[in-house]
Amino acid sequence: MSSTHVLSVDPATGAELARHPLHDDAALDAALGRAHAAQRTWRTASFERRAEVLRAIAVALRAEQERAALLITAEMGKTLREARAEIEKSAWVCEYYADHGAAQLAPETVATDLSETYVQFPPLGVVLAVMPWNYPVWQVMRAAAPALMAGNTIVLKHASNVTGSALLLAEILGGVEPSLLETIVVPGRAVASVIADDRIAAVTLTGSEGAGVAVAHACAEALKPSVLELGGSDPFIVLADADVEAAAATAVKARFSNSGQSCVAGKRFIVVDAVAEAFEEAFAAAAGALVMGDPREAVDLGPMARVDLRDELADQVARGVAAGGRVLVGGSVPDGPGAFYPATVVGAVAPDSPLAREETFGPAAAVLRVADADAAIALANASPYGLSSSLWTRDLDHAKRLAPLIEAGAVFVNAMTISDPRMPFGGVKRSGWGRELGAYGIREFVNVQAISIA
Repeated sequence: MSSTHVLSVDPATGAELARHPLHDDAALDAALGRAHAAQRTWRTASFERRAEVLRAIAVALRAEQERAALLITAEMGKTLREARAEIEKSAWVCEYYADHGAAQLAPETVATDLSETYVQFPPLGVVLAVMPWNYPVWQVMRAAAPALMAGNTIVLKHASNVTGSALLLAEILGGVEPSLLETIVVPGRAVASVIADDRIAAVTLTGSEGAGVAVAHACAEALKPSVLELGGSDPFIVLADADVEAAAATAVKARFSNSGQSCVAGKRFIVVDAVAEAFEEAFAAAAGALVMGDPREAVDLGPMARVDLRDELADQVARGVAAGGRVLVGGSVPDGPGAFYPATVVGAVAPDSPLAREETFGPAAAVLRVADADAAIALANASPYGLSSSLWTRDLDHAKRLAPLIEAGAVFVNAMTISDPRMPFGGVKRSGWGRELGAYGIREFVNVQAISIA
């Protein structure tokens, strides 16, 4: 990023894609003004009208699926297959809230001594969305769809390396309804001043722990609500009675989808001793069979989003090996251009290893062995993060008893973590606060307004 432009670079080749000019003060003020003015009108739209617009946005996203997917792949390196699926999922979340948002925000009658009392949920105003690069469209739309259905508008500050995707989103939504989403191209250091602007009512952020702390501090100073979806070091727990073959097959998807660059990817694979050897063998074999290459081709693994992120992951693996870990597959930076790193599985990882204590945001899996279920839960909770988790056992009653003991925003039994528009999504501890999606997500940015009539 220069003082006047942000740069998009193809992580598969290192080639420059585009230079996007930063917004100056006048352009930023104009964007905030448009979003604020649009919200003054949008908040009065009926739920039927908002649903109609959200369905039209879904249609527009699907119409631009190939263009958007190619741009996502070029800017951050995920496979074209995954990028297409991201656009489809983004259309789905719009349709979900078009279908269910009105009921989720329906006024609630409360019995009191007055003649009529109820609670209603008007919108807050303009929501600033500070978004990451790993799912350039989905991360935005999973926050935007419920906020828009509630009657808010969005100002989007995206990660600089996916600025093209951010501008395309503004173009697509603007073609349906002007200024429901305004993209601003500003450096990260400008976010605090945007939060302080009186036209911003609330903030939603998906990003790193450090970014969350900075945004939380700015929101506290401005006395504005926020939803923070931050990092994760999600445990993938395999108990002695698990279907090991199924667990290992799912573990590969849970760890290596999107080249492992997901906050809810399985990262710490905590396996009971009785099945650990069988799990490691199956997991490493399946990981080693993944094909890495140009994400525009039929491959399983593209590059990581940036070379510096790849180098950081390689350093974490090296420190994990120095701490006693044993590389079962992968583990070496390949020759040639691009931010590539192979699917890597490290066994014999100790609880105090960097691979267990730090968030690993890339295609590297840490396998930790434990004696039994109690030890597995204790180790799963021995992390500052608490976003999601996966628990594998054939005893579903046992799983239901263990689930409340896991310190995470979600527990997936015999399945990998996914975000689903129908279910709340978010974490505890240093994984943030608040919820996206489901009926809980749409109520994050509304005024819970009590109406009492005598």
